[in-house]
Amino acid sequence: MNEYRLPNETQIGQVHLQVSDLERALTLYSDLLGFQQVDPGGSTSTLSATGLAPAQIVLTERPGARRKPAGTTGLYHVAIRLPSRRALAQVFKRLVANGWPFQGFADHLVSEALYLADPDGNGLELYVDRPREQWQQRNGQIVMATDPLDVEARLAQAREDGRRWNGIHPETDVGHVHLHVSDLAEAEAFYGGLLGLDVTQRGYPGALFLSAGGYHHHLGLNVWAGKGAPPPPPEAVGLLAFSLRIPDEDAWQILRDRVEASGIRIDQPGNGASESGFLVRDPAGNGVELRYENL
Repeated sequence: MNEYRLPNETQIGQVHLQVSDLERALTLYSDLLGFQQVDPGGSTSTLSATGLAPAQIVLTERPGARRKPAGTTGLYHVAIRLPSRRALAQVFKRLVANGWPFQGFADHLVSEALYLADPDGNGLELYVDRPREQWQQRNGQIVMATDPLDVEARLAQAREDGRRWNGIHPETDVGHVHLHVSDLAEAEAFYGGLLGLDVTQRGYPGALFLSAGGYHHHLGLNVWAGKGAPPPPPEAVGLLAFSLRIPDEDAWQILRDRVEASGIRIDQPGNGASESGFLVRDPAGNGVELRYENL
């Protein structure tokens, strides 16, 4: 196929997760993190930082759904991006005050991140970017690391702020998604060769990072669950699909033509189906919705 790159302004849109108990999940996403319900009711809840469409997090309940088995593909984490250190510190303070457990903290050079999981074990990252002019490049790749984060400094900042909690910052979005895949070469051919994302970092063992527009990564891929790992069973909690928001209709139509020519099956999205969105699956079975949205 001819060379094709996604428009620079392409972003992650929404992430659709399957959970075992919607009310329990909302204790984290809504009550603690402060996402607001766009369309409450029924077995699916759509959430955003403002309470207005478009949704950023979609939760669908499947009663009795079990934990995603180890050694399977699917979600590694959803990365929720805050617009400032202050906004991240406020969320951090609230989670600590309510006793929510954390799994780790990291300074990635391009960003500062906190790691946790929702009640079903779905991985979450809360992070803030450093200014893009501070990002370094080496041999054509964005330099990233996993260094210790000064956690106490972040908590001290939140305590000194003194502002009342009014929910998550309205400029919060989903900055990236990190997936378990079964084969990195196959995943790179799909996300880079077919969909048109650029590889930004391939220095982490067993992992690959891609983006549009020079961002450090909109997508992380890894084979840490094992090369050749199978997809999780349908009754497992985890990722149903994530979307890429493509701001140019011509670019979106070219991409649709490319996907059709590749022979990959095209489906309607499970949530918010429309003529401007279609759903495909990567070689590991992860659902990807490709949606035209005028940002």
